Amino acid sequence: MSANEDRKQIQIRLQTEQLQYPLPEYALTVHSTIIPKELNTLVNKFLKDSNTIQNDVEFEFLVCGHFLRTSLIEHTEERKISTEDVINIVCIEKLSSPQPKDCLIHDDWVSAVASNGKWILTGCYDNTLHIWTSKGNHYGVINKHTQPVKAVAWISLNDDNACFVSASMDHTCMIWSWNIKENTTKCLHVCRGHKRSVESLSVNYDKTLMVTGSWDSTLHIWSTSAQDDDNEEFESKRAKSDQESKLKVPKRTLKGHKQSVSQIVWSDKSEIITGSMDHTIKIWDLELGGIKHEVYADKSILDIDYSPLSRTVIAGSVDQHVRLFDPRSTEGTIVKAKFTSHANWVSTVRWSTVDEHLFISGAYDNLVKLWDTRSPKVPLFDLIGHEDKVLSSDWSNPKQIVSGSADNTLRIFKSKHTTR
Repeated sequence: MSANEDRKQIQIRLQTEQLQYPLPEYALTVHSTIIPKELNTLVNKFLKDSNTIQNDVEFEFLVCGHFLRTSLIEHTEERKISTEDVINIVCIEKLSSPQPKDCLIHDDWVSAVASNGKWILTGCYDNTLHIWTSKGNHYGVINKHTQPVKAVAWISLNDDNACFVSASMDHTCMIWSWNIKENTTKCLHVCRGHKRSVESLSVNYDKTLMVTGSWDSTLHIWSTSAQDDDNEEFESKRAKSDQESKLKVPKRTLKGHKQSVSQIVWSDKSEIITGSMDHTIKIWDLELGGIKHEVYADKSILDIDYSPLSRTVIAGSVDQHVRLFDPRSTEGTIVKAKFTSHANWVSTVRWSTVDEHLFISGAYDNLVKLWDTRSPKVPLFDLIGHEDKVLSSDWSNPKQIVSGSADNTLRIFKSKHTTR
């Protein structure tokens, strides 16, 4: 950068949507090389002079939709923003870093996790399921699968009873009932239909259907009902033993992927989105039973998640990146952003349920990262603690982030502020 550029003055206007921090409405003149630390000093001076605060508050600065991570002149040049006009800078109070809360020890890799209120369900490579409280109390272990558990999900939960489902490399899913007061579990149904490992599952919004994806490249749609009329004819042809009467067959099979279906998410009452090792993301219309749209990715996709807040999809892949897709985009570029910080395969991604900009990612570099979509080059925080690759994560409870790892632990991070 030349000496003339270094001395260049730029006019800015500080803005905020946080009413507790009133800022001057007039334009200010600053050096073009001003950096976030210097802007923080400037903003805090205004707030102290107006007796708004006594102690410094740390802010982040949004310039034309992206957080300022460099000098202002570098930021404007990179995004081709004119410096001839007044530049609006939005001041946002910085998030607090999620704090380590608990570490729940398992006997094998924690490959699946789902939280629901105060309860956490985990699945492991030793074929077991575990029920925990968010405070780290272990309520029980279920050992009915014959191979590693790859996915878990809650179907229903109240004070007295719960229902959940697990998917395994043994080609089956199992639907469970749990009497919470007596702390007893019962397998209601064994779902058979896949020919290879069941890698993914997702339950719809009204908890009546679930979809599973497998290494056999197919999707199966199942009823979650304990009493499934669709299976009466099937069951009548079987021996009437108690175990065989639990068998469930899929309501429908969908074909379209060429390799393993790594993740499934519901985006509407009759629409799902799938990510696959075949480098594609597909949107399916379940009423029509076919593919509505598909997106081609650069690499194999290990995990996806959909945000109903932003109506966008994030995908983790084997090339160490997280990509943000607008699956309904009519423009040529469907990839809206690429988030680069991990040093190995990105195995798990989850959106915040209360903030359209925030998500987490976990990878084989042992790290969980908290991101804001407006800062694609730098994550907000690294959540450190795992000693081996991260395999699973969940952020269903806005107050806590959970992650499972090949180090046999589930780590819980307390998230103090999840909206801004």
